[in-house]
Formats: sequence, structure tokens, C-alpha cells
Amino acid sequence: SGSTDCICYSTVGISDPVTSALHIIVGDCQPLDVSSVHHNNTFLKYSVSLLGYGFYGDILKDSEKKRWMGPMRYDYSGFKTFLSHHYYEGTIAYQPAKHTHGSPRDKESCRTGCYICKQSENQLAEQNKERGLKHEEGEEEWKVIKGKFLAINAVNMSCACPRSPKGLSPAAHLADGSADLILVRKCSRFDFLRYLVRHTNQDDQFDFPFVDVYRVKCFQFTSKLSEDNESNVMDIGKKRFGQFCRDHPACCCNIVNSTWNCDGETLDSSAIEVRVHCQLMKLFARGIEEDCKGEAAYSQSSIEPLL
Repeated sequence: SGSTDCICYSTVGISDPVTSALHIIVGDCQPLDVSSVHHNNTFLKYSVSLLGYGFYGDILKDSEKKRWMGPMRYDYSGFKTFLSHHYYEGTIAYQPAKHTHGSPRDKESCRTGCYICKQSENQLAEQNKERGLKHEEGEEEWKVIKGKFLAINAVNMSCACPRSPKGLSPAAHLADGSADLILVRKCSRFDFLRYLVRHTNQDDQFDFPFVDVYRVKCFQFTSKLSEDNESNVMDIGKKRFGQFCRDHPACCCNIVNSTWNCDGETLDSSAIEVRVHCQLMKLFARGIEEDCKGEAAYSQSSIEPLL
């Protein structure tokens, strides 16, 4: 349930209560990755679909003030946020998900009986056996990216919905222990509009020079304001000027911080750490089934070239 029903569309393929009831009666089981969000080593929330900073965070923050408009508030806030064209400067550090096969740029999507998700389940079981014996955490190197971003999105599933049939990341997997981290760098309004339109058609939405996508198992984000948070005269002036800009939106200066959109709820902490927990939750679902032959699930033969 929700404004977009993206969890239903991503795990069942349709938002139909009768279908969901039948899955419960039959006892179908679909594992699901869950991300935990932390700030200063303090747990904040869990996320199962979308973590969005920048564009989607600004839409949510503005729409919360207009609940009286009903579902139309998302269209209004989305159009308003697009026109404002705010970008946010910060640093992202992430650990690549080397344990799972496949790529966010794959042409095939996660379906019932997904081979990649099954392989991740087997590897998770092996890691649990080795934990405490030979397994050492924190050995993987962190990759760091600094820049100015219009949107930072992390998805545990495709996040498909009626308005975006493929979702934010069409090849994202439900239970492979990873999230797809999508970075949309500062660009023109026209280019950003082209990127948004790609969510509604069959074109590759990552095929832009200002869009990067990574499959990660954890990541951290720190805004430029947090990095420069020193108590000197210039910083105090910036904070006061930033407050003036927030109170007077007509000002041309860019807002220094956005809000995180965590499954449709706001997170005010801009500096967060996110960890993906493989198959932490199970749903009464079967995954998306397709009528077309060869697209119902990942077969081992289609994965072998990637190994």
C-alpha cells in the first residue's frame, strides 16, 4: 500500500488485493533485502524500496505541507521542484557489491526464480557458517565520489509503478544483498527532463554522461555543509545567509541541504550511512511472473557469460 504501490508492483507485478490474498493462502514466499539507515552510529530507520536525496527528497518535503491536496500534491510538488532545479554538494563513499553477479545496466529484470538472488542466498549461508572463524569484515576498499548532485537515489528493488513501468532501476534485484546507487550530477534542466522522461519509456535511463549507477552493499553520504561545519566567522555567515535563502525562496542562492526520502518518510539527517541486509525479510509473494518464454526467470545459461 502507499501512494505508488511500488513494493506491490516490484514484487508481484500488479496492485491487486485478490492476487495478494491468493499468495497468502498458497503460502508463497519471496525474500527481500532491507537497508538500515544510520547517523553517527545511531540507527534511524529501515528502507525496503527507495532512499532519495535531492530531487525526490525535496518533492516529499514540499508535498508534506500540502496533504490537503490529496495525491495531486505529488504532481504539484514535482513540477515545483523541477523548476527550482536545486543541486547539492557532498561526498559519497561506497563499497561495491562484489558478492553478487550482474549489473544495474543488465537488460533483464529480476523475476520469479531469479538465479542471481538464489546464488546470493547460497553465498549468504556460506558466509554465516564462516563468520567468527575466517570471515573478516571491512577488508573491501571504499570508493569515494565528490560532486554536485541533483539527485542521489538508492533502491533495493526496481521501484516500478504505473507512472514508471520499469522503475528507477529496472535491473535491481529483490534479494541479492545489494542496492543500486544512482547519482544524477548537476546538469541543465533540459537534460534532467530527458532523464526523467526515460523512466516512462523503454530507453536506457542510465545512458547519460551525468548519470552514474553502482551496485553497492553499503554507502555513506556527507553533505558539503557537514564537511565544512567549523565555527568560524565565514561559516556562521553562510549559515545565516542559508537561513535567509530558506525564508525567501526568490533568492537565487542554492539551498545547502536537502532531505532524505526514506520509503515516503522524511529523514532530516543529511549525513547518513546505509547498509544492505541480504534477505532480511520475507513477503507472501512469488516475484514477478511473465508470460513470455525465456523472461520468467534468470536461467543459468544467461548468467554464465557474466561469471
